[in-house]
Amino acid sequence: MEVLRFWRSHPTRNPQMDFLVTSGKAGVFDEEAQQLGAEVFYVPFQRNHLIKFTREFRRILSEVRYDAIHDHSDYVSGLHYFLAGRHLPSLRITHVHNPSYQMKTNYGVTFVRRLTAMIGKKLVARYATCIAGTSRQVLEEYGFYSPEFNSIPKGALHCGFGPERFLGDPAEAKTRLCEEFGWPTDSRIILFAGRIDRSADPTDSQAHKNAPIAVEVGIESCRRDSRVRMLLAGELSPAVPTLQRRIDAGECSGKIVFAGVRRDIEHLMLASDLLLFPSRGEGLGMVAVEAQAAGLPIIASTSVPRECVVIEELIRFLPLSDSPAAWSEVALEVLRAPRPKPKKFNEAVTSSDFTTENSARKLLELYSGSTMIDSSPPR
Repeated sequence: MEVLRFWRSHPTRNPQMDFLVTSGKAGVFDEEAQQLGAEVFYVPFQRNHLIKFTREFRRILSEVRYDAIHDHSDYVSGLHYFLAGRHLPSLRITHVHNPSYQMKTNYGVTFVRRLTAMIGKKLVARYATCIAGTSRQVLEEYGFYSPEFNSIPKGALHCGFGPERFLGDPAEAKTRLCEEFGWPTDSRIILFAGRIDRSADPTDSQAHKNAPIAVEVGIESCRRDSRVRMLLAGELSPAVPTLQRRIDAGECSGKIVFAGVRRDIEHLMLASDLLLFPSRGEGLGMVAVEAQAAGLPIIASTSVPRECVVIEELIRFLPLSDSPAAWSEVALEVLRAPRPKPKKFNEAVTSSDFTTENSARKLLELYSGSTMIDSSPPR
């Protein structure tokens, strides 16, 4: 959507981009995409509807005659290419966003699904003309640097955003946030930004964003420093009541708050003093890049790709094997330091590959056949 908005606001760079939604369900951006000139096709991709999917998919490709197909379905993109038959465009890009362990713990839970993934991977090797990832690390995790894929150009193709959105006055933003939640204006605020995991067990493989660990770190930090507050912004889940009981038992009621889905992440990042990012895995970790644009210090797990780092002084990595007390000790060290002013950090992110303008330019180079993919694996 960021790229589509950018292209429509720059008439000289105005390729047509349509969307095929394989869930078959409408989403929050569909209406805007259509207003920007994109067509949205709803074609469910399910085992018991493969014939219907194939027929409709081929009809769309034959009628519109696209120059490129850019597929975000990991290994399953290979199955899409196969089912397209002779209607496939000459440029076929498989773009990987999610860490590979999610393929195993979320998708590959049955023999049939694991077999489907294996077949899909083979078909990617046969049909893809380019393999991109939100990071080179995620491509390595999926095995795309193996000899089977040597002939296919591959490398990182970062998502873009507008860093200027994250400029502002941290002190003013904090005052407004503290008023909203009834916190003292001298609060030291830890931000957790991401959906709340469905499990409250930090050892559960389904705890992707690791909200249970974030809560433990928050409780420990509140105990050690009475000024500490924590805001967890993201879609709520059935695990919230259990996590809330832990917060209450730790005597942190009102100090650690589940804010639900927020549309003002820029404001939250300017108002906070630390982003806690203890994910079990990430394709890249765009929330960390956004935090750097706001000048917000970050503590991330070592599972997060280092490719998210634009400004080294703003981010520290800790292993998930460290205890919540160890994470809290580092968090308090960061919280007690002065909050950096965002302007110089925002300028650094604006010069990086993570801006919408640079992301859109690289996509155009890729679609036009220019070589812009670095095939070397991560060091």
